[in-house]
Amino acid sequence: MRKFTAFACGTGAGLAAYYYQKLRDPQFVAHNSWTNSSQPVPDFALWDSNWDCRDPKSLVKPQKNDMPQEQNRYNSEMEKSVPKYARHIILIRHGEYLDIGETDETHHLTDRGRLQAKYTGKRLHELGIKWDKVIASNMVRAQETADIILNEIDYDRSKVTNCAFLREGAPIPPQPPVGHWKPEASFYRDGARIEAAFRRYFHRAPPEQDKETHTLIVGHGNVIRYFVCRALQFPAEAWLRININHASITWLTISPSGNVSIRYLGDSGFLPAKQLTNRIPRQAKNVV
Repeated sequence: MRKFTAFACGTGAGLAAYYYQKLRDPQFVAHNSWTNSSQPVPDFALWDSNWDCRDPKSLVKPQKNDMPQEQNRYNSEMEKSVPKYARHIILIRHGEYLDIGETDETHHLTDRGRLQAKYTGKRLHELGIKWDKVIASNMVRAQETADIILNEIDYDRSKVTNCAFLREGAPIPPQPPVGHWKPEASFYRDGARIEAAFRRYFHRAPPEQDKETHTLIVGHGNVIRYFVCRALQFPAEAWLRININHASITWLTISPSGNVSIRYLGDSGFLPAKQLTNRIPRQAKNVV
């Protein structure tokens, strides 16, 4: 009986090992229906945990040796460097505006754009968020949008930060290319500025942050789409594949670990259907 049991166990183990190896064979590996690739995930598709250069491991001096004193020093510094709370960044695209004149000073919101901003402000009020920071592009259409939103939410408008880094522009040549739109000079002029804005506002919380925070940024379509791609570590060149409506809400959350998730992308479902727009009217036609 013992010999039979030993034989059975040995045979079972052998069969298990055989089938385990078979299942690891590429021809038996299950893949998503849209790919036949059996190759490992390429490095560029892996999440970079130190994307904001604030991973605690990159901030703390490595251990010199395995001595208890050195280990205690390292563990203590690591503990002090670890964030404990999330940061929520809520991005608002400005309302519809008129593209009239050669300078930004003439690009005011339309009547519909002002109404869109009011709806967005009411929506933000309904969400019951306690705002820690409000930041707005210093372009006229973003300033007017922010001003209307501030009438609806609980925030001291004297504390609003106006930021030139958030101005609209062409962040990076898109893929696929757009034949009728090739502002090469703009990419060189605007790209570094918009990337600097991303690095200024997108990062995990500092270790001393003692609660979750909410930052409201009122800006522009191209900039917001670029921010979304960069924050989620999608190819930045894909920004033009995304479309967001005027006065829409995009909500990104940066967790203490540095992982980033998106809660809303261009949410405008709170706007009445006739108020939905995403393109710039070329003539003074206000529709309410």
